Amino acid sequence: MNNDFEKIIYDTETLKARIAEMGKTITADYLDKDPIVIGVLKGAFVFMADLIRAIDTPCEVEFLGVSSYGSGTTTTGAVEITRDLGKDIEGRHVIIVEDILDSGVTLAYLKKYLANRCPASIRICTLLDKPARRQADITPDYVGFTCPDEFIVGFGLDYAERYRNLPYIAILKREVYS
Repeated sequence: MNNDFEKIIYDTETLKARIAEMGKTITADYLDKDPIVIGVLKGAFVFMADLIRAIDTPCEVEFLGVSSYGSGTTTTGAVEITRDLGKDIEGRHVIIVEDILDSGVTLAYLKKYLANRCPASIRICTLLDKPARRQADITPDYVGFTCPDEFIVGFGLDYAERYRNLPYIAILKREVYS
């Protein structure tokens, strides 16, 4: 499997250190606000697990299942909710957690979708921001890293459901997905 990568761009220690910093920032921003942290499945679950352990204020956890990529490498442009929230978010402070903000199509859709449920606030937290691919007008509030315009996997990010289990983030060789 390691022969599938051009190079590792964020190793385990770098990821842990940055997520700890993000947790401290979110803690300061949400003291006494009891936010609900909503992970976008499937990609965000690894990052979100580490992130909520780094947040030192009470918070609740929820998940949304969303599909917009299928087994391809670019968004289809059509966002489908595959698993909805199990909690009411009216009046709550919401943090949407995503693995990567790429085209922005999915997060723009989700932000509007959740705004219709009247939360007190909505912020976006992404481990990786890839602004070179942005198609939608959306800006994250919390960013782990601004990443290169490459196809990357690991730490929850996948290609055709593979590589999510890697403890680092790597650039996938083009011949693997072409």
